[in-house]
Formats: sequence, C-alpha cells, structure tokens
Amino acid sequence: MIRFEQVCKSFGTRLVLDRVDFEVEEGEVFVIVGLSGAGKSVTLKHVIRLERPDSGEVYVDGEAIGGLSVRELSRVRSKFGVLFQGGALMQWMTVRENVALPLREHTKRSDREILALVDEKLELLGLGDAGDLYPSDVSGGMRKRAGLARAIIMDPKIVLYDEPTSGLDPVTSRKIDEVIVDLRRRLGITSVVVTHDLHSALSIGTRIVMLHEGRVVENATPAEFLRSEHEMVRRFLESQYVTRRGKWETEYGQI
Repeated sequence: MIRFEQVCKSFGTRLVLDRVDFEVEEGEVFVIVGLSGAGKSVTLKHVIRLERPDSGEVYVDGEAIGGLSVRELSRVRSKFGVLFQGGALMQWMTVRENVALPLREHTKRSDREILALVDEKLELLGLGDAGDLYPSDVSGGMRKRAGLARAIIMDPKIVLYDEPTSGLDPVTSRKIDEVIVDLRRRLGITSVVVTHDLHSALSIGTRIVMLHEGRVVENATPAEFLRSEHEMVRRFLESQYVTRRGKWETEYGQI
C-alpha cells in the first residue's frame, strides 16, 4: 500500500533520511519510533509529499508519487486522513463544525447529509455529547478524538498520526490507542503512526520500524522488536522501562 525505496532527504548539510526502505501493507497499524531528530516526522511528510526525496521514491498503491501533477497528487491525498499532533482544531468552531469542515470544503453534500455523517463519526469516537462544545471546553483526549473524527470523515483508506498520545496522561493515552485499534478492526483503516511512546507502539502496532540517525535500524513485529539485539533498540526499550513489564509480556511471552 505504501512503499519507501531508498529514500534520502537532506536539509542543508544534515542528512535526515538515509536510504530508507520499508513497506506498509493494507490493514496494518504501522508504527515509526525513534529518538528526537531521527527523521520520523519527515518520513510521515514524505508519505503525502509534503516533502520530496532528494533521491529514491515513495509509492502509494503502487503509484510513484514524486512526479505527480497537482491534480494527480490531490487524488492520491484523498486516500489519506491526518491527525496532527495538537489536533489542529479551529478554536472558534464547535467540535461538530470542525469535523464537518472537510465535507463542506470538498463535497457538495447537503447540510442534512453532513450533519448525519458528522454525528455518526462523533458517536463512533465517543463524542456524541460534545458536538456543540468548543475545543477549549473539552479535554486534551477529546480534542485528539475530535481531530481524528475530522481525519476520517471522508472515509480515507489510510490515516497518518503524528504523535497521537503526545501531551496526554497515561490513562488517556491508552484510550487513544484503543481508538486506533478499534478503527482498524471496525473500518479496516490502515494506520501509520509516528510516536515517542513505546508503550503505545507495542500495544497498537502490527509492525514497528525504528529510525536512528535517518536509517532504519529495526523493522519487526512487536514480539520481534522486544527481542531485537540491535544496541539502539535495546537502549530505547530500556529508556522507557520496557523490559519484562507490560501487557505485551503475556501477549508475546517472556522477553
């Protein structure tokens, strides 16, 4: 569904992505982890061509996107929904109005159709009573879910998540994890998640890629990732106290 082939990207003299290769299959929750500055967010931007590789190519559904025209790129981008790190809600709009925005901008649906679709997504994400509230009136977790409702309102095949649990307490973070898994189960959505939160990655991921200094140093299932012998992976696990504790211990066996 999404494929990176030898993608390189530099900003000035700094090499940010160094021959990055991976493939995201349909229906996966594909998680990209790594230290700050490892190239995670830059990788995510390449998926929808907010950045272009200096060399190499990105493919979406088998189609190279590097040379697409504006119209062709718009068609490819319509397959995606994006949840930005802060939710990116318009503060002067209600939750319902925020979620409705893509439908109003990109479709000719009637107000009644839009309202029905928005309320359906709000119910799906447990926000049925929040539609008339403003972003400032709801919790951080609810703002993230509202942002996610807006991201899926056009029924995308793929959702990109930029640090979906950033700034949230552990309990709320796990609720966001549950929503991501539930969307995969109920709607078949393919997810690409960039996160620092290794507990989240292990809980939701079908595959985890770790970037270090712009290179892929591990590409594995959660069970394989926990058993990786790569030095940076071991340090990353230990830095978040992921050793022999957590629900993955029972799911994947003794580490």
